[in-house]
Amino acid sequence: MELNNLVRASIFCALAIGMGFSLILVPNIELITVIVFMSGLMLGLRWGALVGGTAIFIYSGLNPMGSGLSFPPLFFMQIIGMAITGFIGGLFKSFFLSKNTSMISLICLGFLGFFCTFIYDFLTLISYPLSAGLGMSGIMAALVKGIGFTLLHEISNVIVFIVTVPKVIKYLK
Repeated sequence: MELNNLVRASIFCALAIGMGFSLILVPNIELITVIVFMSGLMLGLRWGALVGGTAIFIYSGLNPMGSGLSFPPLFFMQIIGMAITGFIGGLFKSFFLSKNTSMISLICLGFLGFFCTFIYDFLTLISYPLSAGLGMSGIMAALVKGIGFTLLHEISNVIVFIVTVPKVIKYLK
């Protein structure tokens, strides 16, 4: 079973990276988060976290629009944020795979899309003030400065989660 999970994790990882690069020029719209979340749904906590960390490591490290490797604290926070997304997907595996698509599950998906994106955005926004030693005022300034991007990113991921996850879950059962 471990070999099957390794192959599935590799496929999810490649899919997340490929979809990330396919939408690289579209601001605030990305499919990496939802794919990493679905990897957690299918493979569980550990594999979802591994897929999330690995996918963003490759995507951000090799990104032609600006590699995350140029600022290691940001790169590290991206990896942690995406690993948490895969872990959260694994936490909700039994909830979504055992239920039919209902209004409650769609609301939960929207909330989870918002929550996972919020964690990722929060971690990446505070990476600079933390590494530069700017203290709480620097963290607050970074959060206020990034609120426009963050809200747009979270709203788009809520829509992406609600639209895509139920269609994929049908085939995961």
